[in-house]
Amino acid sequence: MAPGETTGQVARRQAGSGETPIISGGGLAEEPVAGHSRIPTASGRISEAADLHSEDDHVPFSSSQLSRIDEALTRTSAETGLLFTLWVGALGARTRERAEELHATLGDAAADAVLIAVSPGERVVEVVTGEESVRRVDDQGAKIAVGSMVSRFTEGDLVGGIVEGLRVLGDHAGSKH
Repeated sequence: MAPGETTGQVARRQAGSGETPIISGGGLAEEPVAGHSRIPTASGRISEAADLHSEDDHVPFSSSQLSRIDEALTRTSAETGLLFTLWVGALGARTRERAEELHATLGDAAADAVLIAVSPGERVVEVVTGEESVRRVDDQGAKIAVGSMVSRFTEGDLVGGIVEGLRVLGDHAGSKH
């Protein structure tokens, strides 16, 4: 890993209702098992994190922040019927292409998915939609959400910006049919 480069994490709600969302990413080990963490959320579900890059010992979010993000992802996904996912970390020089690559890793679920990729160090936010989700989250809706996120980010509120962006995207997408 290059100096100054950070690892990232992807958070995603599992397909089944009531299942635990998965959050996998760098530097989130908070239990004795190195590279793995289980964090109870306010609702009693467990968010799980796996360390993908052990070279970075920085913990990007506290347990309560992770819980807020998890709740926002789960709520927005459940209300809209779309799969909302999150990546926080470096995207590199070609941010849009990297965000699209991350979206593609969702496999069959990518068509109904919305990926929010946030790279705080690069000051970049990308929203990628799938073939089906683009019908409910268009460019205008994504721009409004990014604007609301950036407004919170400039105030130093990364988690609040993510949660607000998910709320705006969910409002724009509307409820599931």
